[in-house]
Amino acid sequence: MEMAGMDPVLGLGLFAFALLLLALPLAFWKVSSEKTSGLVTLLIATANLALTAQLVFRWWQSGHFPISNLYESLCFLAWACTLTQLLVERSWPTPIVAASATPMGLGCIAFASFALPDQLQEASPLVPALRSSWLVMHVSVIMVSYAALLVGSLLSVAVLVTDRGHALELRSSSIGSGGYRRAALATPLGSVGEPDVQLSSVQFTRNELLDSLSYRTITVGFLLLTVGIISGAVWANEAWGSYWSWDPKETWALICWLVYAAYLHTRLSRGWQGRRPALVASAGLVVIGVCYIGVNLLGIGLHSYGWFFG
Repeated sequence: MEMAGMDPVLGLGLFAFALLLLALPLAFWKVSSEKTSGLVTLLIATANLALTAQLVFRWWQSGHFPISNLYESLCFLAWACTLTQLLVERSWPTPIVAASATPMGLGCIAFASFALPDQLQEASPLVPALRSSWLVMHVSVIMVSYAALLVGSLLSVAVLVTDRGHALELRSSSIGSGGYRRAALATPLGSVGEPDVQLSSVQFTRNELLDSLSYRTITVGFLLLTVGIISGAVWANEAWGSYWSWDPKETWALICWLVYAAYLHTRLSRGWQGRRPALVASAGLVVIGVCYIGVNLLGIGLHSYGWFFG
C-alpha cells in the first residue's frame, strides 16, 4: 500500500507506534540517571494525541463509538494506557514509570497494526446487540479499568525487580504496618512529668514510592472494573434477558476482579509485607491477558471478536 493511499486511521496508528518505539529505549536509558526526561514525556503525550485523533477519526468514519472490533479496541487500550501513564507520572515524575508502562501501549498498537488481519482492521457496522447507549458506558469504563490495572501491575513488576537487596515496607495501606510519621521521645525517660513525643516525616525509598503508585493505580482500576462489570450485567439483561450467563468473557472478568480484590486484601493484611502483594498484582497481568486477548482471539462466547476459530 502506498503512503498516499493509506487510511488516515492506520497512518495515525503507525505514527503513534513510531513515537512509542522511540520513547521506549530513551526511557530505559534514563532509568540509570534517576531523572525524568522531558523528551520521553513529550513523545508519550504526542503519541496519546495521535491515538486520540485516530479514535475520533474512526468514530467519524464509522458513525459509532470506535470499539466494534479488536483493532479499535486495542487502539483504545493503547490510548488509555498512555493517558494513565501520563497521569501517574504527574504524581511522581520518575523514568521508571515510563520504562515500566510504555511497553504496554507499544505492544497494543504494534499488535493492532501488524498482527491483525486486514478484515479486523477495517471499520465494520455494529451488530444489533451493540446498538445501545450502554456501549460507550460499559466498554469505555472496562477498557480504562484494564489500562489502570495493567499500568499498576507493571509498576508492581518494577517493584519486584528494582532494589532487590533492600527491604520493602508497605506504606500505602491504612491498616498495615506502614506509616507516614515516625514517633520519637523528645525528653529522657527519667525526666519528671509526661515525656514529649516528637513526630518526624518518614522518607520513602524509591521502591516504596513505586509500590505506593502501584497500589493507588490498581485501586482506581479495581473500582472502574467493578462499575464496568455492574453496567455490563445491566446491559446484558437488556440485550439477552439475563444479568449473568457465565460467558467466557464474563467468567474471566470475574476472575480478574477476584485477583485484584485479593491484592487489595493483602494490602490490608498485617501478615503480608514486603514484595508478596506485588507478586499477586503481577499475576493479574496474565489474567487480564487471557480475559482480553485470549477469549477474543479464540472466537468463543458472546463477547469475542473472533479470529482463530471464526
